[in-house]
Amino acid sequence: MADQVKKARTMQGVVVSNGMQDSIVVLTSRYIKHAKYKKFVKKSTKIMAHDAENACGVGDTVTIQETAPISKNKSWTLLSIDEKAKI
Repeated sequence: MADQVKKARTMQGVVVSNGMQDSIVVLTSRYIKHAKYKKFVKKSTKIMAHDAENACGVGDTVTIQETAPISKNKSWTLLSIDEKAKI
């Protein structure tokens, strides 16, 4: 039991900003059930992630992975670019 290692969380989302050096902003969406009305509601979250090569463009679908904090707002890093945006 003591030798089990926790896997880092991964999320998939769309890049909404890449204007910063070595950073991207990823919009992730999920569906949750409303507590009172029992209807599924779409919730979205913007996450800042580290992109060391500045390879991402706006509209790209990416996978990010949770890491140790890199800066005040960044604790995720780019794992892979799943689909490039169609221009």
